[in-house]
Amino acid sequence: MKLFKWIALSFTFICASVSAQNLSIATGGTGGVYYPMGGGLAAVLSSKVPGMSATAEVTGGSVDNLKLVGTGTPYVAFSMADAAKDATSGADKFKDKPIDIRTLLILYPNQMHVATVESTGIKTMADLKSKRISTGSPGSATEVMAFRLLEAADIDPNKDIKRERLSVAESVNAVKDRKIDAFFWVGGLPTAAVTDLANSPGMKIVMIDTAAEVPAMNKKYGNLYFPSVITKQTYSGMAKDNNVAAVANLLVVSASMSNDEAYKIVKAIFDNQLDLVRSHAEYRNVKLDAQKASATPIAYHPGALKYFKEKGIKVN
Repeated sequence: MKLFKWIALSFTFICASVSAQNLSIATGGTGGVYYPMGGGLAAVLSSKVPGMSATAEVTGGSVDNLKLVGTGTPYVAFSMADAAKDATSGADKFKDKPIDIRTLLILYPNQMHVATVESTGIKTMADLKSKRISTGSPGSATEVMAFRLLEAADIDPNKDIKRERLSVAESVNAVKDRKIDAFFWVGGLPTAAVTDLANSPGMKIVMIDTAAEVPAMNKKYGNLYFPSVITKQTYSGMAKDNNVAAVANLLVVSASMSNDEAYKIVKAIFDNQLDLVRSHAEYRNVKLDAQKASATPIAYHPGALKYFKEKGIKVN
C-alpha cells in the first residue's frame, strides 16, 4: 500500500511538472532597460501565476529576442516595433526568414540616445563623420535604428564613420577610455549605463538631437518613428532638453502561444504593476488606454484582446 501511494504521489508530481508553464523572458544587455524589466516580469509570473515559472535571459536585444521566439521554445520577448515589423515580413536582419509573432502589450517609448562627451567637440549628427562610433551590439534593434538614422542624416555607416558594435555598457566604458567618440543606444529612461557616463568625474555628457531625421525615416520604413524629448533632468550634466527620434516597445510572443497563457501574462502585468515598477520605473508607462491596433505593426494576441475586452478597452 505504501509503495502504491508513493507511486501515485510520484505520478501526480510528474504530471504537475509536465503541465507547468515554463517560460523564458528574452531581454537585452545588463546595462539597458529590458534586462531589469525582464527580471521583474519573470519574478511576477513565477510568484503570482499558479503553475507558471519564468526566467529572464541576457540577450543582444530585439533582433536576438525575436529569433529566439522563432525557435519554437516558449519565449516572451521585449522588442522595438521596427525590428518586430521586419521579423514578420522577413526583412533586413530576418531576410527570407519571417517569424509569426503577436503583440501582448505596447510597453513604453524607446528614446534614441546619441551620446558623447564635451571633449569630443561633437554637437550634431553631421559632426559624427570620420569619428569612432558604436552603433549598438550585434543582434540589437539599436543597430537597426542607428543605421536608419545615419542614412537619414546622409551618413554612410560603412564609409563615413569608424564603426564599433558595442552594447550600451561597453560603449560607455569605451567613451570613458577614449576608445570611441560617441555611441547610439535606444532605450527607456533612465538607462543605467548612460546614467553612469553622466555621473563620471571629469566628463560632461552631450546628447545629440535626432528628431529632425524622423520624417525621412518614416518615408522609407513606414510610420514607426516619432519625435520625443529626453528632458535635461534625465541625466546629470545635460545642458538642454534632447529632441530625439523614438519608437514603441512591444512585448511579443509566438502566434502559437495558447490564448489562456497569453491572457494570464497580460493580466499578471496589470494586476502587479506596482511590483513591476520596483524593477524599473518604465513600467509606470505601460497603460491600458495605450493599447491600440494603430500603435503596433503586429496584430494583438487573442489572449491579450480577451483581457482588454474585460477591461472595456477598445483596441481597434
